[in-house]
Amino acid sequence: MNLFSQKKCDAWRDALNQYDALLLAHQVNQLVEIDAWYRGVLPKELAERAPAYLTKEEFLEILRWKMKRGDWREYNRIRIANIDARKIKQTAQDAFAEARTLADDIPTASKEYKVPIQILCQLDGVGPATASAALAAYRPDLYPFFDEWIAKQIEGLGKVAFTASYYWKYADAIRGKARELKKKCGDEWNAQEVGQALWVASGGKIKVK
Repeated sequence: MNLFSQKKCDAWRDALNQYDALLLAHQVNQLVEIDAWYRGVLPKELAERAPAYLTKEEFLEILRWKMKRGDWREYNRIRIANIDARKIKQTAQDAFAEARTLADDIPTASKEYKVPIQILCQLDGVGPATASAALAAYRPDLYPFFDEWIAKQIEGLGKVAFTASYYWKYADAIRGKARELKKKCGDEWNAQEVGQALWVASGGKIKVK
């Protein structure tokens, strides 16, 4: 059974618990270390900043995390690397400011939910996937990282397209599953954790190969 359709709480928890093992099995240079920073260090640092922001170095590190988990797109990395550091910091600060006060039950289809993603996508070379990676570190309850292997685990989304309209559907499905798991399993599931469990179920790049 596809994990997304799985009703047993243990199946979801077991998948999430295998995240680190799958990450290690990928044997991608520095991925384990970058992931530890992305999931463990960065969220705490963002929570301590008032207002929250990202430095250019942090934004590029998020991009490295994203590309090492998926496909390396050097052209996009160069475009982002050429952006002025002050612009990256201000844009991230603006996006986080919009996301900060959003209720955890805000509709994915609402204008307010979409604004933080749209703000980050104004940066050259940044699309919904990179924008979601940044926001997932700040509001993991609202913005799951946009990953194609995860998307392929979700029934009814259709062919993966790295567009904003596809991301709204993707995020809505994952947020809905997080709410379902919290209610049924009594765990504090958030959207990003649901995505991580689905990534494990997909096998990531290992299974694709």
